[in-house]
Amino acid sequence: MTERPYVIDKMISAKAIAARIEALCMDIEAEFSGTDKLVVVGLLRGSFVFIADLVRELDLPIEVDFLETSSYGDGMESSREVRILKDLRGTIEGRDVLVVEDIVDTGYTMSHVIRLLKGRKPAKLRSIALLDKPSRREVDVSSDWIGFEIPDEFVVGYGIDFAQRNRNLPYIGKVRFT
Repeated sequence: MTERPYVIDKMISAKAIAARIEALCMDIEAEFSGTDKLVVVGLLRGSFVFIADLVRELDLPIEVDFLETSSYGDGMESSREVRILKDLRGTIEGRDVLVVEDIVDTGYTMSHVIRLLKGRKPAKLRSIALLDKPSRREVDVSSDWIGFEIPDEFVVGYGIDFAQRNRNLPYIGKVRFT
């Protein structure tokens, strides 16, 4: 298979991401003040860098767990079919939970995950997404906190990939085919 050549145009710098995470964490700490332990549920794989930076900035007792979902495969378009590839290891019943997503696009993944986790009866369930593309929304869902609202561009970097590439970029960039 021949891959189409592309370049990546920087959209959001590493410095801007770090500053936004710091501001978001202040809001999250206020929302969850008094919690005995916040369960941060990361949606793998795209959110792993965001989760790492987020939990290091939060001044709260934290437990980290992961769900792995799939709705893209190696393509650029969502299949709209959300599959759980890896479930949580621990229980969230009666606990405070923050779901961490890399990007909310059509909304299918976030909607599916929120519905799944609500059924497990957490004390409080909130969500955060690093990126939001409201112009692409097909499902009525929104995150409690958003890092950045972006236009309908295919993006990579800061944990987000294109066919398992470019996750290691320290910034968010848009893919432009040449």
